[in-house]
Amino acid sequence: MFTKILIANRGEIACRVIKTARKMGILTVAVYSDADSDALHVNMADEAIYLGPSPSRESYLVAEKVIEAAKRTGAQAIHPGYGFLSENADFCRMCEQENIKFIGPPVAAIEAMGSKSAAKNIMEKAQVPLVPGYHGEDQSEAVIKKAADDMGYPVLLKATAGGGGKGMRQVWSEAEFSEGFAAAKREAQSSFGDDTMLVEKYLTQPRHVEIQVFCDNHNNAVYLFERDCSVQRRHQKVIEEAPAFGMSESLRQKMGESAIKSAQAIGYQGAGTVEFLLDVDGSFYFMEMNTRLQVEHPVTELITGQDLVEWQLRVAAGEVLPKTQQELVIKGHAFEARIYAEDANNDFLPATGKLNFLQPPVESAHVRVDTGVRQGDEVSVFYDPMIAKLIVWDENREKALQRLSKALSEYRISGVTTNIDFLYNLATCPAFIHEDIDTGFIEKHQNDIFHEDEQTLADELPIAALYLVLSLADKAKANAADTLDPYSPWNNTNAWRLNEAHIHQLTLAHNDTDYPVTVEQKRQGSDSYYLITVSNKTLDCQGRISADTLYVSIDGYRSHATIARNGNEISLYRQNGVFNFTYIEPECGNEDISNDLGGLLAPMNGTMVSVLVKEGDTVKKDQPLMIMEAMKMEHTIKAPEDGMIDALYYATGDMVDGGCELLAFNAQEIS
Repeated sequence: MFTKILIANRGEIACRVIKTARKMGILTVAVYSDADSDALHVNMADEAIYLGPSPSRESYLVAEKVIEAAKRTGAQAIHPGYGFLSENADFCRMCEQENIKFIGPPVAAIEAMGSKSAAKNIMEKAQVPLVPGYHGEDQSEAVIKKAADDMGYPVLLKATAGGGGKGMRQVWSEAEFSEGFAAAKREAQSSFGDDTMLVEKYLTQPRHVEIQVFCDNHNNAVYLFERDCSVQRRHQKVIEEAPAFGMSESLRQKMGESAIKSAQAIGYQGAGTVEFLLDVDGSFYFMEMNTRLQVEHPVTELITGQDLVEWQLRVAAGEVLPKTQQELVIKGHAFEARIYAEDANNDFLPATGKLNFLQPPVESAHVRVDTGVRQGDEVSVFYDPMIAKLIVWDENREKALQRLSKALSEYRISGVTTNIDFLYNLATCPAFIHEDIDTGFIEKHQNDIFHEDEQTLADELPIAALYLVLSLADKAKANAADTLDPYSPWNNTNAWRLNEAHIHQLTLAHNDTDYPVTVEQKRQGSDSYYLITVSNKTLDCQGRISADTLYVSIDGYRSHATIARNGNEISLYRQNGVFNFTYIEPECGNEDISNDLGGLLAPMNGTMVSVLVKEGDTVKKDQPLMIMEAMKMEHTIKAPEDGMIDALYYATGDMVDGGCELLAFNAQEIS
């Protein structure tokens, strides 16, 4: 077994590998960039080597620097994690040449699966079922479009060197093909330096089910069952679960054996994942094979009781697989939710900022948190905006899902926008609970997940308003306790008024709509109660706050809600999801308010990929104007109204700071 390994990665995966290595008595070496100089993975490792500037292409992606770091520290092996160099055949070859063990598959296997089109050719020969499509060498748009026309729309364009949803576009009609083709090629070139494309039939109600496989160099191979990864946004996974729901033992065996056949077809070694599309009729099709550990591997670990990183290290050291297929069993059910710094209400736009407050749920036998950040850390524009992975386990799906929703309601982050509320709404969505899931889940259930139906606020608005006035009362009591005379009538919080009611006029915003709420405080014996009026309906309300829970009685109906507050932002966690409100404070004096469409601002730091208009052009509302790339994603800047482009401030290739004006836009009626 190795005595020292280098981890050629960062963040939560580097921390994850370090934990297992430490358990096995193996020393670890971290690598870092300028942005990660004080990162958690750097502090956890036994040693750390500086690689270079913050951009990954100047640090983590420079294979020569990583190899030199391993040689300098005497590391016998390199664990690549996932992303970065993990599926880079040239890097694997360099490790071999320097007599450093690459903790992963051999070069030939990486090369075989590195191209989606080549992979499909190999699987076709191995008689693994494939989705109908074209993955030939002729890359002209005309040839690929003809293949799409022949198989019928919708189709899916995919970069052959791709992964993680990059270089991928759904095309729903012939009219959309050219635009989608150009965008997919552009993103593929930017992400992988290779814009080779394939096209395949797009199944309208598929599930994304993947099989975890493991092979050693003694001709042993097993599958550690399956994960359902159907819930996705931007073709990237959001919540994963294991085992897959509704999976019969015969189907599980067929998919598992097909996955092993796929791995053996390329002489695989180590951990790999074979991804399939599972159709409603039970038929399944090979999609791709990831020649590395997956982000979602913890759900497999929790249902099998196996440490997959330990398996990787043992196989790389030449040992046989720790378990046979007959010894592997499924126990219970697990979910993983990816906690991202992103604005789910703004097309999942990645966010940056400082983690001013970070309080994950308490870890236990049922709850696990894999993370690479601490309170006070920055979410940088340079890397993927994942903050953590929240993994839960229980004896069945229903109980595990309850664990997930509770843990999400206990996750507290401020300083940066996150997707926690979105995840909670998704996990408590009736369709998700009842397993009505396919890869189009989020789009199909937007109203349930984002609570766009205003009628759902009938109970939530009074509860949020009651929380606000109770918070004000608690604050007043605390302030009074700090005075020289806490019992002074001026410090009284019992709503006493001379000949008039004590009334709060509040404004709460939800989904960009303002709601006026009137709260009249009354006295009833020694207790206070409130008359809360929303939409001309008055309710008798009482409540108390205990830690982060509001216990409330409305017209005699008692319930409770978990509350998370960050300034004027209030998140209300209920059984039917989370509801986000903003308390609009009363204006004090004149305020210069403008709604100027004269310029469009960059949503965040990034690079200008393409400028689609010229100065003087007239454009229609929602017409694409510019395309920016930030945090591995493309963002299209569209015209907010009909109008004219007066000036352009950035050209293709320019770096752009978040909040900067991109162009001068003159809104006008276009005849």
